[in-house]
Order: sequence, then structure tokens, then C-alpha cells
Amino acid sequence: MDTVFRLDGKVALVTGASRGIGKAIAVMFARQGARVAAFGLSDKIHALADELGDAVLSLQVDVANEEQIEEGVKKTLEHFGRIDILVNNAGIARLNKAEDHSNEDWDEVMNINLRGPFLLCRSVGRIMIGQGGGRIINISSQAGVVALEEHLAYCASKAALNHMTKVLALEWGKHNITVNAIAPTVVMTEMGKEVWGGEKGEAMKKKIPLHRFATPEDIAAATLFLASDGANMITGETLLVDGGFTTQ
Repeated sequence: MDTVFRLDGKVALVTGASRGIGKAIAVMFARQGARVAAFGLSDKIHALADELGDAVLSLQVDVANEEQIEEGVKKTLEHFGRIDILVNNAGIARLNKAEDHSNEDWDEVMNINLRGPFLLCRSVGRIMIGQGGGRIINISSQAGVVALEEHLAYCASKAALNHMTKVLALEWGKHNITVNAIAPTVVMTEMGKEVWGGEKGEAMKKKIPLHRFATPEDIAAATLFLASDGANMITGETLLVDGGFTTQ
């Protein structure tokens, strides 16, 4: 069991890794022996490489931009020689009443939360097929399983991501590629604190049987499990890390 959750010799590509959940995943993977290609939108992503050293290749990549994705994947291959794990973590929320939701907000959410993971899965999936296997983990949300008010585009994007996960698992299982999703409850990232602060957040906690929000490390630990040998027989699943919220 000491080696089940080790990632020695593995190369992981993690998006949205400059902060929050993505950073926690990149740090945990590196500490478990993986080499990590960390994608981030801003130049803040390079602080992660400064922190973790040679185990990390930091690349400034906008996951809504196909050319930048392809260039980032190419640089990852040139630097590490392979990609064994893909974690699609980058995501945004634009919250509003359905009748007031703008086209621009809808398109932005879909481009980052759904189109970006599709482009990355397609690009990295081709590499994994050639290698004879790999692991893909899509960071979804409880909002992809149950409806949340003022989350129209966000809920739709995450529900679609969950189903994309199933289709990819079905098609790529024959190539020894597992594809799973993780659906967290509210996570105490900068975005989580902004959206779920004050009375709104306290009311939400009361709906969660564990009466707390998740930490980035909670989600990183679940991601590590799905990336590890402990999850060799799991594919096409959406793992809810929601403190029991969706039991109701």
C-alpha cells in the first residue's frame, strides 16, 4: 500500500494550476513523485516552478485557445517525453438569473469549462493511445449533477463535462485509458470564497451533511486516487466529493 498512491515515473499535465484546486493537485502530484506540466492563464503559474523546482514545467496557456493548447502539449512532450495523466481543472463561473444571462457569459463559460477540456482530451488522448494507456481526470462540480440557482451556464457546462467523461471512457477503454470526473461541493478557493461568503455560504453549509466546504487538498487527494494504481478498474465515473450534499 505504500506504493499504490505513488506516481514515480509519471508525467502529469494539470490545467488551472497557478492557484486553488489546480495548484493543490500539482503540488500533491509532485510530492508523490510525478513530474508536472502546470498550465496557467497568467504569468503567476511560474511561481509554482520556482516553488517545486525541476519537477515542474510551468507554461502560460489559455485553455480557451486551441493554438496555445497545442503548443503547450508540444512543449510538454519535448520536455518530459510523454504524458501519463491529464487533469482538466481550469474553470470559471459566471452567475446570474437565467433571464439575465448574457450570451458573452454563456460563451466564456462553455469555452473554458467544456471546449477547453475537449481540446485537451483530444490532443492528449491521441498521445495516450500511442503510448498504450493513461489517466484523464476532469474536475467537474456537484452543479453538474444537481441544479443550483443562478448557475445556468456553469451547471450546463459541468453536466456536459460529466457526460463527455463517460463517452471518452467508453471509446478509450480499449486503449487502457481511464477517464473519470470529480464533482466537488463548494471549495474554499479564491473563487469559492468570493461566491459563497457571508450568510449565503453559511446557509449552504447547513445543506451539506458534513456542515463544511471542501479544501483544495480534499479535491487533490481524490484526484491522486483516480490517477493512481488504486483506481486501475475505475473508469467513466463521476466521483462526488460533496460532503453528502447530493444525497438529498
